Amino acid sequence: MAHAGCGSLATILFLFIFQAAVFQGAAQIPVVSQNLVTDNVSVVEGEMAIISCRVKDNDDSVIQLLNPNRQTIYFRDMRPLKDARFQLVNFSDNELRVSLSNVSLSDEGRYVCQLYTDPPQEAYADITVLVPPGNPMIDARDEVLSEGNETEMTCTAMSSKPAATIRWMKGDKELPGKPKVELTYDRMYTVTSRLTFTVNKEDDGVPVVCIVDHPAVKDFQVQKYLEVQYKPEVKIMVEFPQGLTREGENLELTCQAKGRPQPQRVNWVKVDDDVPSHAVITGADLYIENLNKSYNGTYRCVAANSLGESYDDYILYVYDAPTTTPKPTTATIFIITSSSSSLHPEASQDTAPSTEPAAHDSRAGEGAPRTVDHAVIGGVVAVVVFAMLCLLIVLGRYFARHKGTYFTHEAKGADDAADADTAIINAEGGHTNSDEKKEYYI
Repeated sequence: MAHAGCGSLATILFLFIFQAAVFQGAAQIPVVSQNLVTDNVSVVEGEMAIISCRVKDNDDSVIQLLNPNRQTIYFRDMRPLKDARFQLVNFSDNELRVSLSNVSLSDEGRYVCQLYTDPPQEAYADITVLVPPGNPMIDARDEVLSEGNETEMTCTAMSSKPAATIRWMKGDKELPGKPKVELTYDRMYTVTSRLTFTVNKEDDGVPVVCIVDHPAVKDFQVQKYLEVQYKPEVKIMVEFPQGLTREGENLELTCQAKGRPQPQRVNWVKVDDDVPSHAVITGADLYIENLNKSYNGTYRCVAANSLGESYDDYILYVYDAPTTTPKPTTATIFIITSSSSSLHPEASQDTAPSTEPAAHDSRAGEGAPRTVDHAVIGGVVAVVVFAMLCLLIVLGRYFARHKGTYFTHEAKGADDAADADTAIINAEGGHTNSDEKKEYYI
């Protein structure tokens, strides 16, 4: 033990003598050489820093590491400085690597790698200590917001080094804030960012996020969900019927209302009139049986909360009940088909279904092209054709009875006479046969 202690003491004495010789020998200024290199280090407070002094071409010169106060931390592989946080990681002819654990702000500064040559060579490693900010905090001016109003929020990141940067996100959209940086007495930075924006009902339940960017931390953020009050939104849904409203049918409407706060009161009224006496109103539902045209009018659903009231209208128009047509016979169907295809080639275009009623208005089908009753048209055409055929038969029989062929023998044989007088004289029977003229009737 005594021998080891003497060896250590001798080394320390040699170190002091060597340093004194260097400083007293001549006023030689250390030079920064590319032969001796090191690296700057950034380390988070409380973590470990590694300092490496490297020599590219060493001629057995001594390497040592000095702290910012130029106290020797390591001389070759020996540590004169009594700070157990410094530990030797590697020592060779070309490198001296030392670790510093549990780094604090007092450890920040410029460390010196020194190579004893003539003149001495130095390289500098700057240790920067990073201090992460405390947990960010959001303060809102208004806890409960109203639609259309402006609000303000602030986010604070305290005691960091260097100063943090604050960003704002509302939903998936980034908003600009107004930052303010303050330097505290302990060389720390406090950053405050103020955000001002106008809210609407779509912002209800949307998160506002304060994101803190700092080299010592990642994904450092805090968020606050918006609570926006707004007037009710009202919408009438038609449960039955899906098509036109006709006499004798039933009508069922449902009123959907939402808002913040949730509407507590939903009423059904008829504009400029009273709701039918036998209409059934159950909460948000309106039910009317056996419709007739006296029920026509505008039905309104009104919902209200503490911010106001809103409504939606449904216009009822009752159509006539559908009429039923007797089923045509087979023969009639044949005549209808042939007649409608020959006389009305455009009939297929008139059978398109009527337009669907528009939302909240049962009169939407009014004015749409009506379906053509082909059975009635076919029957009329068949009667007309049948009457024309009967008329043609009667006319034919009438002309057949009065048709005649006449045969006479007057002036027979006069074809070869030279003149008219001769033809009369030579005519067979002359004038004496005039009484024998005959007529034949068929």
